[in-house]
Amino acid sequence: MAKKFADSVFDGALQVADNATTMHVTSAEPANHAGIAAVSLADIAMTAGTGNGDYVIEDGGVSGRRLRVIAQSGVTVDASGTATHVVGTDGTTLLWCTTCTSQALTAGNTVDFPTFNLNLTDPT
Repeated sequence: MAKKFADSVFDGALQVADNATTMHVTSAEPANHAGIAAVSLADIAMTAGTGNGDYVIEDGGVSGRRLRVIAQSGVTVDASGTATHVVGTDGTTLLWCTTCTSQALTAGNTVDFPTFNLNLTDPT
C-alpha cells in the first residue's frame, strides 16, 4: 500500500513555520524559545506569511514540499561567536531550527543569510 500526504497537509505545517517573525543565527541549537537569547549572535525581523517577500511554499523538487526562506543581507552581528544554527521564532515559540555552515562572527560586523529551504519529504 502506498504512503502519501496531500500537498495541503504539508502546506498546513509550512504555514505555521512561515509565521516566524524573527530569524536568528546562533552559536548552538537552542532547546526552546527561551534558550535563543543565550546563543543568538545576530537577528533580523521577518515578514510572516507566504508570499510576503520572506517565505515561499513550493514543490519540494524531488519529494514533498518546502518552505523557501529568502536571503537577508547586511544583518548586524550583536555578539561574537561561531555561527552553527539558524532559527525562526514567532516571539513565543521556536518554530524551526537548521544547521548552517560554521562561521566565526564578530560583533559590529554584518552577516548574510543565504536563501535556504526547510523540506518536508514524502513518506516512504
